Amino acid sequence: MPALIVNGKTHDLDVEPDMPLLWVIRNEIGLTGTKYGCGVAQCGACTVLMDGKPVRSCMLAVSGAVGRQITTIEGLSKDGNLNKVQEAWIAEDVPQCGYCQSGQIMSATALLNSTPNPDDSDIDAAMAGNICRCGTYVRIRRAIHRAAAKV
Repeated sequence: MPALIVNGKTHDLDVEPDMPLLWVIRNEIGLTGTKYGCGVAQCGACTVLMDGKPVRSCMLAVSGAVGRQITTIEGLSKDGNLNKVQEAWIAEDVPQCGYCQSGQIMSATALLNSTPNPDDSDIDAAMAGNICRCGTYVRIRRAIHRAAAKV
């Protein structure tokens, strides 16, 4: 299998090409911030960025990620510094149980990369596929607005 690029690092892996990217990230590479939620790409807990776009890693075969830039929640911070979305999440006290938050943050990061100053409808559309069982949607929206305001 060709190498997989995750968070800027190349990984030579010996896995089946149809293995879900989620399990490669968690079990083969050892990055456990990306979570398993539903297993059918409906909840968003497993969201990672592939070439800057949010994808559900639970349903994406690793063969579909070869040669692409994969970013996980662990890859957002640089030199120990959180990115603006992560900082906004903390400032707005978004997480309750926290389980879905890595996927939420990845989707929010992709949104802000494509739409630097989103309105509420942009946020609702971008985040619609990310489920938070704790219901922190109001805080999620506030955090995205806060991150957008930070230049």
